[in-house]
Amino acid sequence: MKLGFIGCGNMGSAMIGGILRQGIFSKDEIIVSNLTEEGRARSEKTLGVVTTLDNNEVVRSAKTIVLAVKPQFYEEVLDEVHNSLTADHTIIGIAPGKTLAWLEEKAGLPLKVVRFMPNTPAQVGEGMTAVCANERVSKEGLDEILKITDSFGCTEVIPERLMDAAGACAPAYVFMFIEAMADAAVSQGMPRKQAYKFASQTVLGSAKMVLETGRHPGDLKDMVCSPAGTTIEGVRTLEKNGFRSAVF
Repeated sequence: MKLGFIGCGNMGSAMIGGILRQGIFSKDEIIVSNLTEEGRARSEKTLGVVTTLDNNEVVRSAKTIVLAVKPQFYEEVLDEVHNSLTADHTIIGIAPGKTLAWLEEKAGLPLKVVRFMPNTPAQVGEGMTAVCANERVSKEGLDEILKITDSFGCTEVIPERLMDAAGACAPAYVFMFIEAMADAAVSQGMPRKQAYKFASQTVLGSAKMVLETGRHPGDLKDMVCSPAGTTIEGVRTLEKNGFRSAVF
């Protein structure tokens, strides 16, 4: 095995899906552990990877281990697999607040440690993942790790102090914005399904303009705001209600 996942919820499944789609690893090179037999069977059926109910089997089988359990279970899991870990292992944490130093301390031995801060658009191959690593991870080792994160979206390597600013929860705010725009269209008579399509494509296209033109978002906004027009009136209303301040 080349890659192990302890836990396989929404984020773990999204990551594995991207890895398989891009051919980074094959199904028989990935092993996943689940807490329940129901979860194990689901992972086996939907992903086709090797599955187990034994976290230690994952650690014994693979040298790169992703901790894809909920943050409150990290310490328990690391304590459970402690005797199976070696200095050859790389541990990858995806939980906010669990620092590189904390992960190494709880593992109980010197390890290569990496943190990912992925977000849910990874499920459709458009995730934005922040990555940081401790000093034990070589440049070549980090390059191999980045192939994993690049398989389900975009990656930026940042200092650990900026991990909380990476915005893993930001998609929730974008979904709320899409829902609000769709609600407005529905209030004017548009069918709900069509309203979501208009709102979602608008957000998708607008984000693509920022990324592909390299222009400042404020410049792109100004392009749309004609003097005394409806768009600048909408901007005025958003600002009157604290739009940017609320997002901040």
